[in-house]
Amino acid sequence: MVSLSDIATQARRRSRGMWRSLTRMRLRMPKGLYARSIIIVVAPIVLLQSVVAYVFMERHWQTVTRRLSNAVTGDIAAIVQVIDTYPQDEHFNEITRIAAESLGLNIAILPPGDLPPVAAKPFFSLLDQTLSREISRQIGQPFWIDTVGRSNIVEIRIKFPDKILRVFARRSQTYASNSEIFLFWMVGTSLVLIAIALLFLRNQIRPIVTLADAMESFGKGRAVDTFTHRGAREVRQASQAFFAMRERIERQIEQRTTMLSGVSHDLRTVLTRFQLELAMLEDIADTGALRADIAEMGAMLEEYIAFARGDAAEDSAPVNVQATLEEIVDRQRGKDTTVTLNFSGEPVVDVRPVAFRRCLSNLVANAGKYAKTIAITARHRRGWLTVTIDDDGPGIPEAEREAVFRPFYRLDEGRNVDQGGSGLGLSIALDTARSHGGQIELEESPLGGLRARVRIPA
Repeated sequence: MVSLSDIATQARRRSRGMWRSLTRMRLRMPKGLYARSIIIVVAPIVLLQSVVAYVFMERHWQTVTRRLSNAVTGDIAAIVQVIDTYPQDEHFNEITRIAAESLGLNIAILPPGDLPPVAAKPFFSLLDQTLSREISRQIGQPFWIDTVGRSNIVEIRIKFPDKILRVFARRSQTYASNSEIFLFWMVGTSLVLIAIALLFLRNQIRPIVTLADAMESFGKGRAVDTFTHRGAREVRQASQAFFAMRERIERQIEQRTTMLSGVSHDLRTVLTRFQLELAMLEDIADTGALRADIAEMGAMLEEYIAFARGDAAEDSAPVNVQATLEEIVDRQRGKDTTVTLNFSGEPVVDVRPVAFRRCLSNLVANAGKYAKTIAITARHRRGWLTVTIDDDGPGIPEAEREAVFRPFYRLDEGRNVDQGGSGLGLSIALDTARSHGGQIELEESPLGGLRARVRIPA
């Protein structure tokens, strides 16, 4: 006896199996809007045509074929009765003429003997099945039919004790041959409708793709000047909302940049006045320390302004990344550091020149503060630029690798990021990479120190 718990367990198993099947189906479904739209359009058409074809084949085709086969078999049965009623030598020619002219049948009497062997039947033979069934029902004698050999003629042989009746009938008399024409037109019109729907969908989806490309370009800091609002009303509304948002962001960035420019101008004026006052003093130990402090304040001020501004107002332009890295390497080699560079792929990449140069410079300078050996590997392939910077320094603990990108964050021991600086080097580098649509990852280096990997679309 099956308990309720067993039934519940089986139900849960079936539910989990169904859910897994649905999950696998969902994962295999196309992700693109165009492909999904095609499925939405094509699937109902195919389903409707399949149902119509099945109903037609099941009802119309079989019904018409059965009635035609029934009529032809009835004519043959009538001819058999006439032949049995009247002597063949006197009236057979007249029976043959009537069968040919009125019934469309070509008949002949063959000597008694065996019927031909049964030939192989096709996989789907509606005519063979229907005609055989009608002959068995109306005539009830051994028979042999050939519905395969000659395409336009159906041959029927019926065996009697003293003779064999051979009948040739047109296939159209026994078979609904025009059904294929209906199916052809049905499939043909469906293909035409699907083609029209696909063209329409492509034209409707193209503005969405263009809008997505414009958003991606804006996110990477590239100019979006050739965009035009087109497509359906909802797509136009989305594009107009995007460009309104872009204008507000650009206006906010411009206001912030203007404010920072004013602040930096005022601060630089004060620092310049300090430098002039120190220049008028005699060179003593205290004035040297003050000059160093003022120089450090000026460098920190530049980094603060660069971080706050983010160089978002800078336009993208083709940059030779290999040449930029070589300049950074040459400058770093002058600091008693062994630096190697390996670049592969197309060197020219569309980026914001000053911002991206600062990103790479900060990463290389950060490695040079704590390491004696730096290995830089850059690769441009498959639409991505990847720059990997390895060093043999003390490295950064894995738990701290995400925190070091926060502004002004400093490590307690070991590798103190931007020691003696503003604490914004890695923050500026990460902000620049993200503004280009990329990312910076920190890992353990094969050299024993830190590996910094910059990856941006290019």
